[in-house]
Amino acid sequence: MNNEIVPAELDYRELVATYGSPLLVLDQAAVRKQYRALTQALPGVRLHYALKPLPHSAVVATLKAEGCGFDLATNGEVDVMLENQINPDDCIHTHPIKRDGDIRYALEYGCKVFVFDNPVELDKFLPYQDKAELLLRVSFPNPETKVDLSKKFGCTPEAALPLLRKAKAMGLNVIGLSFHVGSQVPNSKRHVEAITSCNQILRDAAAEDINLQVLDIGGGFPVNYGADGADFDIYEFCAPIREALSHTPKGIRLLAEPGRFISAPCMTSVASVMGKAERFERTWYYLDDGLYGSYSGQLFDHINYPKSAPYATGEAKPAVLAGPTCDSIDVLADDIDLPELDVGDVIVGKMMGAYTWASATEFNFFRKASILVIDSQEAIEIKAVA
Repeated sequence: MNNEIVPAELDYRELVATYGSPLLVLDQAAVRKQYRALTQALPGVRLHYALKPLPHSAVVATLKAEGCGFDLATNGEVDVMLENQINPDDCIHTHPIKRDGDIRYALEYGCKVFVFDNPVELDKFLPYQDKAELLLRVSFPNPETKVDLSKKFGCTPEAALPLLRKAKAMGLNVIGLSFHVGSQVPNSKRHVEAITSCNQILRDAAAEDINLQVLDIGGGFPVNYGADGADFDIYEFCAPIREALSHTPKGIRLLAEPGRFISAPCMTSVASVMGKAERFERTWYYLDDGLYGSYSGQLFDHINYPKSAPYATGEAKPAVLAGPTCDSIDVLADDIDLPELDVGDVIVGKMMGAYTWASATEFNFFRKASILVIDSQEAIEIKAVA
């Protein structure tokens, strides 16, 4: 059903009655809000949305209309760009390790900016040296974040200049540097250290007539997964980053790869109670969505999403929320206070846009949640259900 206008305050029970359960409600207005907030926090930085956390066409279409670029890593993500008619000039391909077919597929689409971090990857670009433009990814380990993306990829800062020299000797076109200090970082300290280090590499390279034009500062911009998913002051978080970037050599184009920050707040999970039982002096509520479904990020992304029973009343008592599969690990919360719930009541999860639907499975043949696309910018308009 398309273009259906519903009241400005969503009633999740009515949505379940109409569209079924489990359900994920994707609000395009939240995508716009996050994108605009980050562009204000990082003036002069070209944002490329990282598709990985939520590669949904509604998100892509919203960001396309905002003028956002896109960050790709796989052939499947290239396909998402093709399906949404995204200009390849607005894309970068940032997976540091690629097969020859991955390079060819992206080049055939028209995306020409790639990332490398070691000599073996450089060799792969020799057949495409007249087409490909390269960014050297530099590693800045960040033990403060739960997902340290410098463990798996990136060269050390000390190895950067020798790799740049090697690429130049091979006739490859390296246009800049990139880094990623981790996902959901607690502060911007490591961003600042990485920018400062890369600024020096840029100067050292220029001194050897290796003229780079780009610095990609990656992602990692955090969101608030607190009980209410309240707004996070991204402008304040980015203040030290803005200061560090002000010292970047003149003429350098600045890029970033936000993913979670843009997608996390845009989606709400609605699951229904399909059964209940008294076990170990607690009430267990069995939901039709769980760790193998929309709550997969609790395992893969180490996030505890805010959960509530917004329509239940009465005294809150210790309870357990379990997913639907026959696996005992499928428990969403083993110590949560909830009022008494009945079969058919709903549990709402907030901040469910990043690393949820994207990593959900259909284990045990429980189907993934349907996605209901809305736009609450003025009135809530239901755009599509998939």
